[in-house]
Amino acid sequence: MRIQLERAKNIGEKIGINDDKGYIVAIALALIIIASLLAGYYLLYKPAPEGYSTIYLLDSQNKAVDYPQILIANQNSTFSAPLTVVNNVGWTVQYQVLVKITNNLNSSPVNVQPTGTYDMTLKNGQSWEKSITVTENQVGSYWVVFELYKFNPDGGAYQFTYDYCVLPIQVIN
Repeated sequence: MRIQLERAKNIGEKIGINDDKGYIVAIALALIIIASLLAGYYLLYKPAPEGYSTIYLLDSQNKAVDYPQILIANQNSTFSAPLTVVNNVGWTVQYQVLVKITNNLNSSPVNVQPTGTYDMTLKNGQSWEKSITVTENQVGSYWVVFELYKFNPDGGAYQFTYDYCVLPIQVIN
């Protein structure tokens, strides 16, 4: 630290300041130079924010408040919910949504067969909206999981994006 203070004092002496003001001026000049370099970097290179995909689930009023929770087996065991997928990756992407019903959420993605599959291709900035219908007639507590997959052209297959929605439901008699 002492060496750095001496260097700052030497800079102050070179520009004609011989007392403690030399430290202040040298530090101010160093801060101005660093700020200029940082500003120049961001002006020249403008690092773009990282792109993203998202999926979200709404209720029948297109809000996130009134989801179906209790279904009656073989009477009122079907519901619909608006689902939206948004592409903000920066290029056109092929997506796939898998709808799964499970009573065990111990893995991601959920390790059960999907009850529905929806494919779409979205340009950057586009969104896909669809009212998804789900039916469950067996009595019990379940989670309806909506998983988002993105097509990987290098691997030639869909890969899980770790974006998903979970809706808890209970089926009663």
